[in-house]
Amino acid sequence: MIKWLFKYGAAIFLFNTVLLNIESTYDIGNMIFLFLMGIFSFFLIINPAQIKNILFHKAFSFFLILNLMNLLYFLLFHAISDYEAIKYIIARGLQFSIISVSIYFNYEYYKEKFLKHIVYLVFGIVVFSFLLDPFILSGRYSGIIWNPNMLSSFCVTAFSILLLDNKKRTNIDYFILSSLLLIAVSTGSRLALIAIVLVLLMKYGFSARNIIYAVISLLISFIIISINLDTSLNRFASQSLFNDRILQYQYAYQTLVNKPLFGYGLDKYAFIDMSLVPTYLKHTIMGAHNGYLAILAQCGILFGGIFLFIVLKKSLQVFLYFKSRKSFERAFLFIIIYTLLASFFETLMTGINEFNTILFWISLSILSYSKFEEENAI
Repeated sequence: MIKWLFKYGAAIFLFNTVLLNIESTYDIGNMIFLFLMGIFSFFLIINPAQIKNILFHKAFSFFLILNLMNLLYFLLFHAISDYEAIKYIIARGLQFSIISVSIYFNYEYYKEKFLKHIVYLVFGIVVFSFLLDPFILSGRYSGIIWNPNMLSSFCVTAFSILLLDNKKRTNIDYFILSSLLLIAVSTGSRLALIAIVLVLLMKYGFSARNIIYAVISLLISFIIISINLDTSLNRFASQSLFNDRILQYQYAYQTLVNKPLFGYGLDKYAFIDMSLVPTYLKHTIMGAHNGYLAILAQCGILFGGIFLFIVLKKSLQVFLYFKSRKSFERAFLFIIIYTLLASFFETLMTGINEFNTILFWISLSILSYSKFEEENAI
């Protein structure tokens, strides 16, 4: 069992977020999460020598640095009684450990099958959603997922993975692509439009085909916008991308300015200091909705700046190394680029049990490991 958990722990960790995003299965998903964390901690403790080699592996060194930085921050600015901060350190450390160990022991799976399993899983969500709620254009569609933005995130990720796959497509593949695209747009998520544009550029570049697709997309967009719906296109046209984010950015920035150097603490991720928000606006301000501001407000400019520098540096390294590849690396590159862009509008990179966040760290890790393997091949 130990070997199996080490090999598939990261995949289980990621796929379990689907249960956490369905209201009726949330409790089951939370139990699986706690069980995975507990049993993985136990296995790490009883296999110290082997695990040490993995956690100190050069490909995963950026995880080690981030964990050490969190530990140093805790020792400097938290008391031992700060339970929530301790939970954050343990959860983040275990998250990074699960990912590192899984990729080390099961690299071929994450290279060859993992992305396909994401597509199958998300398409299953789409099928069940449609069977239970076929009215996809009667408002912002969320299906069986509690939040339409989360459903959109699932769909655009699976759509992009399948589109970037170089294999010859079947009719079933085209049907899955069409279904994922339709559901992503029907959720009303404006980030879905960014993802679609990004993946089309990565797939086709500025080619004649892409220009034709762009013209067709614009015509379809104008038709959809002219109808009174609540799709991503309608919301983008009526509200713009930043319409309901400006105030949240403003108070996230004020939160940072209030404690700029060292931030509010590890337990305050995706945080806005509500004492800075006027009473009449409190019901509209829910969070920073910006991953970069959230990290800086959490750890301050010093530690948060180091965190962002390490992440952006690693992202740039793997992008420059794999940017011309046409194989599995391209899908992981898309996930990294999309997460970095989406973090301007959502608090990604900060969560523990969030689909995009986990997939982002997995993508960085597997490309870092692939790069190390190629550079050190005999």
